[in-house]
Amino acid sequence: MTFQNRPSRGVIASALTAAIATLALTGPAAAQSALTYVQAGRILADPASGKVETARTLVVQDGKVLRIEEGHTSAPGAAVVDLKDSFVLPGLIDGHVHITSQNGPNARLDEFLKTPSAQALDGQGFGLKTLRAGFTTVVDLGGDNDAVFALRDAIAAGTVVGPRIIAAGGAVSVHGGHGDANGMPDDLVKLFRPISVCSGADDCRRAVREQVRSGADIIKITATGGVLSQTAAGLTQQFTDEELKAIVQAAHAMGRKVTAHAHGADGINSFLRAGGDSIEHGTYLDGESVKLFKASGAWLVPTLLAGDFVAREAARPGTWMTPAVKAKALEAGPKMLDMARRAHDGGVKVAFGTDTGVSAHGDNAQEFALMVKAGFTPLEAVRAATVSGAEHLGLSAQIGSLAPGKAADLIAVKGDPLADVTVLEKVSFVMKGGVVYRKD
Repeated sequence: MTFQNRPSRGVIASALTAAIATLALTGPAAAQSALTYVQAGRILADPASGKVETARTLVVQDGKVLRIEEGHTSAPGAAVVDLKDSFVLPGLIDGHVHITSQNGPNARLDEFLKTPSAQALDGQGFGLKTLRAGFTTVVDLGGDNDAVFALRDAIAAGTVVGPRIIAAGGAVSVHGGHGDANGMPDDLVKLFRPISVCSGADDCRRAVREQVRSGADIIKITATGGVLSQTAAGLTQQFTDEELKAIVQAAHAMGRKVTAHAHGADGINSFLRAGGDSIEHGTYLDGESVKLFKASGAWLVPTLLAGDFVAREAARPGTWMTPAVKAKALEAGPKMLDMARRAHDGGVKVAFGTDTGVSAHGDNAQEFALMVKAGFTPLEAVRAATVSGAEHLGLSAQIGSLAPGKAADLIAVKGDPLADVTVLEKVSFVMKGGVVYRKD
């Protein structure tokens, strides 16, 4: 069971990260100090420019790109990675995952049976799948505080293998809304309700501050109802305008960006007016939404794979979905491609995100084909998962492109993703922080 009021093991792990790191200099961590020459046949080092170069070598040391040289070079005693037959690009960024869980027939039962420790161990397995699929950075938006913060910190310390995690922990949600302990007997609600559930502006400020105290890197809220919550409460706005303003002010005052799960246009627009930084899903965004996105500079994370998955699952005979969830999935899922098309045509800034955990971990790259189906060019889709994904997180100085001083996060595929974006579903090489985690 999840006892949300106990001290967070994730917070304890954060305090110990530096000490653990000094003890972890064996295996992959030690390999970072070696000089490595990565010989690329073709390379898209900076997706912002779209320039593809041929016969280049990335020189990597201490987990970072040292320089990029013309031709296929090497040095005596240095490690050489031969990718002369491959297309190299920066490690991918998924701006919306749930790394410690995965939907399916047993997901509802798992809510009762899985401890935070078990969820963290599940997350280790899911994280490895995600990393091997080419995603070197992910944003976890809505998981048990203890489980996801501990996993994040263990990966950062090098004691566990997985993608770099930016974590929100529990979502700030209204009582009875998406994110609360819905569909449970009353005597269990207090055990399963996150500390981030709130009502009223002052209580919502408290919830934000509690999440920051617990270790949240980013604040996630549920501005509207959600498809997978066990309640027939619709997909429209659930927080009041005053609550949304209080949440955004509290998050920004404590140095955190705030992103909103939002389907209905009323919730989208109210959150953007309140100064929110990004919208997850955005299913029913309208013309006013597009104006607000552009005026504020906020980001949209469309999660088309989640919409596609829930629509297919809801239509499948014998689906595991409850009637309330099935009805919402059939309503919202098919509308998401058109939403992304309208946002793209309207010039909204888009960052790549899948809501993986709804769909299976490791399938994240299927989002690219859906983005192209919605009108994005392959290059625009790649930018959303690299330079735009980094900008959205405020991490452009560290990740998103391959340049001297940035993290040596890179992947390789055998085809040309700018001609056929589906080749990104078949990654053959993954390096994160200068350490090779996949080489087929």
